[in-house]
Amino acid sequence: MKTITTLIMKNMMPLSPYLTSCLAFCLALTSPLAVAGESISAYSIADAISLEQSKSKLGSKVTFYFAEQPYGQVAKDFGMATSNQKTGAFNKSDLEACQWVFVAAMSALKERAIREGGNAVVEIQSNYKNNLVASNETFQCGADTFVAGAALIGKVVLLKPILKANPQ
Repeated sequence: MKTITTLIMKNMMPLSPYLTSCLAFCLALTSPLAVAGESISAYSIADAISLEQSKSKLGSKVTFYFAEQPYGQVAKDFGMATSNQKTGAFNKSDLEACQWVFVAAMSALKERAIREGGNAVVEIQSNYKNNLVASNETFQCGADTFVAGAALIGKVVLLKPILKANPQ
């Protein structure tokens, strides 16, 4: 039994060798075996946030608290915010693509908090493909050959300022 690729290649013989090679390459790229499936993995929040690009993109106007991390008293609750971001993963490691898309998702939460008048996003959880995962240390990211994605959900709040006792 002849495969589709063999039949196509046999009928393409009159074409130049260059064009035939290009066609074979394109068919190989689109074959189910050549394209790896998406993998969903956990990555370190601390490692992603400590990157220089994270520091410049996230700034210090909004504080982030993941899952069960304790936070101060809430003065105002602005409700839940979600962020579902994608980025190109071609020619990047899964780690690099996932850290990049995580920072983009965090930035979207930050912008929402600022727009609402909040100064923190609390109880942040990964919500990749609507699968909630609460962790203080890791976030979930899905990556394949061409795209990486991260989704986050958290509550936008205005935290009461912490009053420091005056030394007497």
